[in-house]
Amino acid sequence: MFQGASFLRRASRLAVPASAAAAAGVVAASSSGGRNDAVATCDDSPPPSVMGTLSDIRAKVESIQRTLGVADETAGKIKGYANDARGKKKAKPGIDVVLGSQWGDEGKGKLVDMLSQEYDVCARVAGGSNAGHTIVVEGKKYKFHLLPSGILNEKATCVIGNGVVIHLPSFLAEIDGLARSGIDAEDRVLVSDRAHIVFDFHQMVDGLNENKLGRNKIGTTKKGIGPAYASKISRNGIRIGDLKNFDFFEMRFRELTSAHVRAFPGLEIDVEGQLAYYRSIADRVSKMTTDTIEYTNDAYDTGKRILIEGANATMLDIDFGTYPYVTSSNPSIGSVLTGLGVSPKKIHGIYGTTKAYCTRVGEGPFPTELERELPGSVGEHLGVVGAEWGTTTGRSRRVGWLDIPQMKYSTLINGFTSLNLTKLDVLTGLAEVKIGRAYKHQGKIMNTMPSCLKTMAEIEVIYETLPGWSEDISEARKFEDLPVNAQRYVLRVQELLGVPIRWIGCGANRLDMIDRGEGWDLSSEE
Repeated sequence: MFQGASFLRRASRLAVPASAAAAAGVVAASSSGGRNDAVATCDDSPPPSVMGTLSDIRAKVESIQRTLGVADETAGKIKGYANDARGKKKAKPGIDVVLGSQWGDEGKGKLVDMLSQEYDVCARVAGGSNAGHTIVVEGKKYKFHLLPSGILNEKATCVIGNGVVIHLPSFLAEIDGLARSGIDAEDRVLVSDRAHIVFDFHQMVDGLNENKLGRNKIGTTKKGIGPAYASKISRNGIRIGDLKNFDFFEMRFRELTSAHVRAFPGLEIDVEGQLAYYRSIADRVSKMTTDTIEYTNDAYDTGKRILIEGANATMLDIDFGTYPYVTSSNPSIGSVLTGLGVSPKKIHGIYGTTKAYCTRVGEGPFPTELERELPGSVGEHLGVVGAEWGTTTGRSRRVGWLDIPQMKYSTLINGFTSLNLTKLDVLTGLAEVKIGRAYKHQGKIMNTMPSCLKTMAEIEVIYETLPGWSEDISEARKFEDLPVNAQRYVLRVQELLGVPIRWIGCGANRLDMIDRGEGWDLSSEE
């Protein structure tokens, strides 16, 4: 059945960037070989404004709606586009999700920190301390690995769901670190009794496994995440709730350590010392432990607003990522259901976070990668200006241009209702900026993300080149505050992906962001 009004409203939304980009001039296309690279040229005449283009489109859409008999007579304008909405997000009960859409480190924590001020519950649902989020508040950096970034909202309860694997020494150190900064977190944290524990020997095994791979190493953080999930899948793992019955915990711990010593000759575990440590923290952890499945669903039923903070990113997903160079969990939309215990019917907004360029830490395919170590190169610019060093490992991140085929794949899997484009300011100062628009393999354009690593290695990237900008954008708070070429870049990315870009990161501080309003979120139509 034709859903006229809804379809036309959505079509008009995505037509806005298309029209604006077309007005800005034709972008140049080139292959990754660089033989035909050229900066896009634009007409000398000033381009029409986005809002002017919108006005024309809106009039045409309303005419079509009246012809089809599906016009919404109560609406004087297409929602959200007559101006950039500046007001607070309306308080709607339900579950919203912030996910990484590339290879991690996209800046999810900053958006979560901003959004969480309007939410009652913030939750983590997958991964462990291999994740890292950095928030800058009044010049002070807060680094989170297990706690949701929403912990900075004093009114929010933070949940660590059953899908997370938890290294308790790191978890408690994170809470204690916040306490030293004057942030009381312990009374606002709830840990699932079904979440599995990462032990120190899991981290030792992680390192042993990585070293055995030699030149074929995965690039793991060596935080024990994979071995802990392996214990979970092998059905001999130990869960947080087991600490409430320490005799039972001790029996399971001795069995688990014996199995690991047999499996890894030379592995030494101080069993008695470890048991003494866990006995000493059992009461403290148990006070934070609860059935988070019941808690979260009750919160939803009573109209609470729930925000999920994704860890890692889609291209590191154990099923959907560039396997085997992936993490050991599912940091895509499915983990919200399995890692928190909620129905898909309860999910509302799904917000994909992507840098204005692309990075990844560790080994594995990276089609749009640039040479970072070459002095004066674009790669050096992105790495240094973007401060691209891992929050968890301190390793320098690999850098490259924004990859549209990869982003389309991520969008297909997650169903993003809007995007959070971060670090646009890092592109400031470049004479030209490129977008990886398509993949070509053996002379043919590819329509999907290949699963084969050999194919990935043989990919040729087709680029579009747009003019850069030199103006400082850190003070921009409205889309119109951005330089024209920065606007064109954002609109072109939006057009290529077919998903509205609501948030635009303009600097490192927590308030250095443009929020274009609820109208730039497909979930606001529902």
